[in-house]
Amino acid sequence: MAARKQLSFATCNLFNINEPGLPMYRNKEGWSQKQYEAKIEWLGNAIKTIDADVWGFQELWHRKSLTNVFKKAKLSSKYNLLAPTSHKGGKIICAGAVRKEMLVGDPEWIVDFPDEFILTDSGDDPQSPDIAVSLKSFSRPVLHFRIKPHDNSGVISVYVAHLKSKMPAQVFNEDWFNSNKTFYKRHTEGIGAALSTIRRTAEAAALRMILTEKMKGNNDPIVVIGDLNDNKKSNTLNIITGQPNYLLSGLSLGGSDVDLYSTGTLQEYRSERDVYYTHVHQNSRESLDHILVSQEFYDNSKKRVWAFKGSEIMNDHLNDEDHKDNGTTDHGIVKATFEFRPAKKLITQ
Repeated sequence: MAARKQLSFATCNLFNINEPGLPMYRNKEGWSQKQYEAKIEWLGNAIKTIDADVWGFQELWHRKSLTNVFKKAKLSSKYNLLAPTSHKGGKIICAGAVRKEMLVGDPEWIVDFPDEFILTDSGDDPQSPDIAVSLKSFSRPVLHFRIKPHDNSGVISVYVAHLKSKMPAQVFNEDWFNSNKTFYKRHTEGIGAALSTIRRTAEAAALRMILTEKMKGNNDPIVVIGDLNDNKKSNTLNIITGQPNYLLSGLSLGGSDVDLYSTGTLQEYRSERDVYYTHVHQNSRESLDHILVSQEFYDNSKKRVWAFKGSEIMNDHLNDEDHKDNGTTDHGIVKATFEFRPAKKLITQ
């Protein structure tokens, strides 16, 4: 294996890419041939332009569609595409692409929460009523794969996630809703938003449990990339990252065994202003797409292996109002680049 000096990760929500004419959710007609070709053209050009070593994708309905994107980019021979051969339009999954010389072993898709996952509580004071959340699986299976980009670097575990969106859950078919439809029609937005938040929070906690078990007590590098459907200061992201302390001393004395560092925040330390956004909804610009890294990628960590070089956002296309006909995605594409630069070991007298 060649000793790669730089390593880049990118995340891209594919905006429900599927083969033409196949139904998606309530869209029974699916993409037209013209719309499909526009999507393949735009995504192929974007992937070729961004040129990341490791890709995480969300909202892939069909493996063939991803194959055609990389054919359009003329990159098929350079990447392993991570999507099941049986994936043919029935549901959306997270997918990936890795430069061929880097991939270690086979990918896996994590559907179920850990067996030990529990989200119940009897309250930490007499005024708090009991709470119990019975969720046991991810809405979108989490993709996990491993890479080894450098002989002197450990194997890196990459997780591609797509958490539940902020869109209010549709409750119109629930028995309790129909038992008192006149009343509940006035409250569908609030109840639906609460249900979506609870689901996303539970998924974040389950993912956090998986990551903690993977990181605790070792020096194994971890990268989490994907559409997490919340901003980097949200409770959802705080659960996943563990809210690490970003030391600004410039000394390699920091780092945390089980915390994750946002490349968005690392980029803010390199910029005069935060202009990072990856999604626009009702004129509100938010950062929903993230690349999170363990202490082995954090500049100020005493266990640093890869140093942060910078983050780039492709988001000009978010100004387009018609993503369907233009072929654009409805999310920005985020890329983060690192270079192989292990921290110097402290010399003790």
